[in-house]
Amino acid sequence: MPASTVSKRSRSRITGAAALAVGASLVLAACGSTKDTASAGSGGTGKVGVILPLLTSPFWQSYNDYVPKMATSEGVEVLKTVNSNSDPSQQITDIDNELTQGVKGLVVAPLDSAAIQAGLDQAERKGVPVVAVDVAPDKGKVAMVVRADNVAYGKKACDYLGQHVSSGKVVQIMGDLASVNGRDRSEAFRSCVKEKYPRLKVLDIPAKWESDTAAAKLDTLLNANPDIKGIYLQAGGVYLAPTLQTLKSKNMLKAAGQKGHIAIVSNDGIPQEYEAIRKGQIDATVSQPADAYAKYGLYYIKAAMRGKKFRPGPTDHDSTIVRLPSGILEDQLPAPLVTKDNVDDPKLWGNSVR
Repeated sequence: MPASTVSKRSRSRITGAAALAVGASLVLAACGSTKDTASAGSGGTGKVGVILPLLTSPFWQSYNDYVPKMATSEGVEVLKTVNSNSDPSQQITDIDNELTQGVKGLVVAPLDSAAIQAGLDQAERKGVPVVAVDVAPDKGKVAMVVRADNVAYGKKACDYLGQHVSSGKVVQIMGDLASVNGRDRSEAFRSCVKEKYPRLKVLDIPAKWESDTAAAKLDTLLNANPDIKGIYLQAGGVYLAPTLQTLKSKNMLKAAGQKGHIAIVSNDGIPQEYEAIRKGQIDATVSQPADAYAKYGLYYIKAAMRGKKFRPGPTDHDSTIVRLPSGILEDQLPAPLVTKDNVDDPKLWGNSVR
């Protein structure tokens, strides 16, 4: 469901125009600039391995489809993507296998924020840079994390439900708490409700990004709490279908505007969520940028292979690079809230998937 700094340079031999060039480079890097400010290392050449966390979610299927397209546009040579199939141990093996094949860079979407360190350490020992996509590692060296602000996901879901449900019980179907994404979304949602909407009562369902687990636990919870007023799905790719199916089986799936409608906010921005919004089955989702994850994951690994460095600040693609508490850098990409008012916006990647 991320730290580097501009290298210190000797200034004793740099004068005149050369000194001005160095100063300009430092300013650009300090602002998070994505313009090329570093001298080439490996020249950004060589094969890149891309490791997926799973392929059972439409979100990750879309990301997988974007990878070869973005590789072409970014001028990166990628090997065939590898699917770790929701297994953190397999993901470490996948990293080792890619390194054995001689890749010069890795783009990895970590399954477990702590467990991924073993794979990152393997890559560092071989001098292979890594970019993490979607999930930030707790420890280990990466050139950049490409991710949206997952705390904002939880807050946006909280605000939407809080503004549409005056009081009562709301459910959040959580992701894997071994992932920083699951933790960020869960804690942000819960804290926001407590602070801003105290008349709401949050019921948590730990589901570990597993659709079967979400369906079974939601069924049990609804049996005991048939008066649920709202639901927050932390991953529409795996939770949307089982949630709608469970509600339908209990005759609790009412369209927006109908009596008994349960307000639902999701995360991902997949086409299936947009269709559900159009039908009134759910009310909103946060569009997690699958296309930009692929694009900038490959952009940053190419930059890392060239030896380029970045610092916190605004970028040239409407995002901001921040330094995480771990010291790792993260490019926080935009993730807009989608409702019936903007669901047909052609700029949303979920409307371009065929």
